Amino acid sequence: MADGAGGPAGYLDVDRSLSGRLWRARPADPALVRAHQMALGLDEPMARALAARGITAEAAVSYLQPTLKALFPDPSTFADMDKAARVLVDALVADKAVVVFADYDVDGASSAALLVRWFDAMGKRLTIYVPDRVAEGYGPSPAAFRRLREEGADLVVTVDCGAAAVDAIACAGEIGLDVVVVDHHLMRDEIPVCAALVNPNRADCGSGQGVLAAAGVTFVLLAALNREARARNLFVERPEPDLRQWLDLAAMGAVCDVTQLVGFNRALTAQGLKVMSAWANPGLKALLEAAGAKGPATTFHAGFVLGPRINAGGRIGRSDLGARLLSTDDPDEARKIALELDALNASRREVEAQVLEAAVRILERESNFADQPLLLVAADDWHPGVIGIVAGRLRERYRKPTLVVGIDRAADVGKGSGRSQPGVNLGRAVQAAFDAGLLLAGGGHAMAAGLSVRPNLLPELREFLCARLEVEADAATEADALEIDALITAAGADRGLLESFQRLAPFGPGNPEPLFALAEARVERPMMLRGGHVRCTLTDRSGARLKAVAWRAEETEVGRRLMGGGGAVHVVGRLKADDWNGRQGVELEIDDVADPRRKNV
Repeated sequence: MADGAGGPAGYLDVDRSLSGRLWRARPADPALVRAHQMALGLDEPMARALAARGITAEAAVSYLQPTLKALFPDPSTFADMDKAARVLVDALVADKAVVVFADYDVDGASSAALLVRWFDAMGKRLTIYVPDRVAEGYGPSPAAFRRLREEGADLVVTVDCGAAAVDAIACAGEIGLDVVVVDHHLMRDEIPVCAALVNPNRADCGSGQGVLAAAGVTFVLLAALNREARARNLFVERPEPDLRQWLDLAAMGAVCDVTQLVGFNRALTAQGLKVMSAWANPGLKALLEAAGAKGPATTFHAGFVLGPRINAGGRIGRSDLGARLLSTDDPDEARKIALELDALNASRREVEAQVLEAAVRILERESNFADQPLLLVAADDWHPGVIGIVAGRLRERYRKPTLVVGIDRAADVGKGSGRSQPGVNLGRAVQAAFDAGLLLAGGGHAMAAGLSVRPNLLPELREFLCARLEVEADAATEADALEIDALITAAGADRGLLESFQRLAPFGPGNPEPLFALAEARVERPMMLRGGHVRCTLTDRSGARLKAVAWRAEETEVGRRLMGGGGAVHVVGRLKADDWNGRQGVELEIDDVADPRRKNV
């Protein structure tokens, strides 16, 4: 590794940065650092990064080279998994009419495509049904199940939804419609009565795989289906489906649903990105081309290039476009859907920008909003397809759990979506609000939640959630620090350093992307780009230069400091490849800036 990486910037004279966040060295056990150096021959910064992520010496090899063989769970450890496999194979053998009922996001689309592709390989085509976000809302409903039954469905498999749909599934039972639920969201105590309910987050599930997205749960279900079909000798006249070819879909769900990339889920994502890099799925390939992107697949491709476009169909277009795109093998159909999704995504960005601007104005009119443990902002007619994204933007900006609610006055209902900070379980709090009678519907997981509420109850809901989350939010604020992996020089920030730390990928929750600090750098040639991004060159004390960019920084203290020039600054950010014109360089994506001339408080 380049010699420009050293210890994690312990000496930088920073208490709080311009963004108000703490900077500190990512803590690592010195003995474990030495163990990694001796066992694996790693240099000190890489050994420290492994130790700081809690990786033991025994687990280091499987962490750096995660394999499904070593980490794949026994499907039978999931409650109802074997039962679900029997019900589905029974339906296959009896040629029953099966419908996949999917959520309208990437995880739902990926899960639906996994099931469709397995049944295709077994000679049976499944029907996909995705509810309209605006007209039908989230998840199964009695009306949707009645419609599917009237159209001839014998069995419905819900994916990425259904675990809380007690009333809808009860209705299905009354009309003779069998239901299998495949989900991962937090559950209430009441379990819907259905043919099978597979969810690693149900209380009696012993799998220990609660971090999986629905696509990960579905992928394990495919393994159970293969096992069940093998036991029934269904592969005598046809080949057994090779599940590895569909790992790209499992990775899409894991990354886009912002799941913890640890254990089996990390292996699933790492191997899935390798499969994705071949771009054998016609839908993913067409969407990559429509976006004007290229290269081997990374979590960036999944989360920021492909994911938002797949989601665009469910947000402001036709809700089934994503599932159709990922399940088709027709290149022409894939190209047509991809272009439609790309156009919808452009429209989504415009709507999102309008709602975000309005939400910021509302929040900043409240004199005490900065002191609240949770931000809740609401207004009439905000498009339900963008409120989740806006909640995420506000969370990034204010570093607080955030709920955004769009109110439909004609229906007297507000539809809300929330995003949380690490350490604040928003889904559990929303569930508690539902149990307290404050919501019409609500649920989610630790980092994201959705709800429906009567507008007149919004003040009471805000008070309830703030009280519920106060302790968690205070602790999260104290812990909200940028944890630095290594101090670098501009000369040492090269491709070798980047590639060394890339061995820790894939990055995400549970495995943070490495953060690097550059000390006392001068900001040269700052330039404001379209979209509010700031690009500049950082020159350190040796005179070496490093290209840098700060995304969406125009209205921030960091952006103003970069554009304003002045004295040297300390900078923290992430190293990225810079392949413009084949240069094989790197640039720093700036997270934060601090002024070394004084202590920031």
